[in-house]
Amino acid sequence: MDIVEAPTRCTSSAGDVWESAKDKRSDQVTMLNPKKTVSSVASFGARLLTDESKMYDYNAWDQVEWTPEQESHALLQVQKQAGYAMPAEQQEKYEEEAAAFWDKFYQANEDKFFKQRNWLRVEFPELFEQVTRVDTSSRFNMLEIGCGTGSTVFPVLAETTRASNVFVYAVDFAPTAIELVQRNPEYDPERCLAFVYDVTCEELPSQIEEGSLDVCACIFVLSAIHPDQIRRAINNMYKLLKPGGLVVFRDYGRYDMTQLRFKPHRRIQDNFYVRGDGTRCYFFAEEEIRDIFKDFTIDSLKVDRRLLINRSKQVSEGFI
Repeated sequence: MDIVEAPTRCTSSAGDVWESAKDKRSDQVTMLNPKKTVSSVASFGARLLTDESKMYDYNAWDQVEWTPEQESHALLQVQKQAGYAMPAEQQEKYEEEAAAFWDKFYQANEDKFFKQRNWLRVEFPELFEQVTRVDTSSRFNMLEIGCGTGSTVFPVLAETTRASNVFVYAVDFAPTAIELVQRNPEYDPERCLAFVYDVTCEELPSQIEEGSLDVCACIFVLSAIHPDQIRRAINNMYKLLKPGGLVVFRDYGRYDMTQLRFKPHRRIQDNFYVRGDGTRCYFFAEEEIRDIFKDFTIDSLKVDRRLLINRSKQVSEGFI
């Protein structure tokens, strides 16, 4: 299976992580627990700060390396957070009611919070290249995990209107999110099926045949899952993908500006936090991404370090 890992959003030394992987399996060869490989990803982060005098010309700069002082500051902030230990009963509450907290989030925000990911073709060209490789006489199956209100689903459907064989599954463990997808005017039951499913459960969804997916999109989803449950989610994706399938991944990176701004009492455990609305967020390190997808052979893994600029105040705000 191809895994394409996209940016892990980071604040200090991390940034956006991109990765792709391919399955070594083929129609001619049968392997037990075959490893998957990673393919190259599109170039990103083209706005480089080469002249310090032009720092305030734009709102953000790509691939900006940290200074030793910035790195020390990030480590100090995380150490301060580590001084707080969240009671076990609180941790259990956020785990047991994770779906309920996200459901309340979508009830309150509906489709007004997350923007449509119209950048998919630029950042994940492999996704659309896969469509052209499939015989039009057979169906091209894609799954968006943690679909929310369809931020990935609907841009993909719009980009593939001429490919009548493209079918998109959309799953989320928040019922309200699925209702919002189904109520969207762009939702076409002939080309899309949205249903409630928790990717960390032991059973695969009955609506999707094992080994039938060409693409699985996992964008800002794994970070919302307890670290102990991530492996199961990855295994479920592996089982659903067909040989040569593709995974598109993007998530938060270690020392993201958001992570450093969390108050100590929001820390659940190392690099794992709870927001004020009860939803949770984990911040990945590059080596963790490699380990999480260890059953996939990784060809490319990149971290995007982006410096944000407040042009009106003429100051840098931090890294994402």
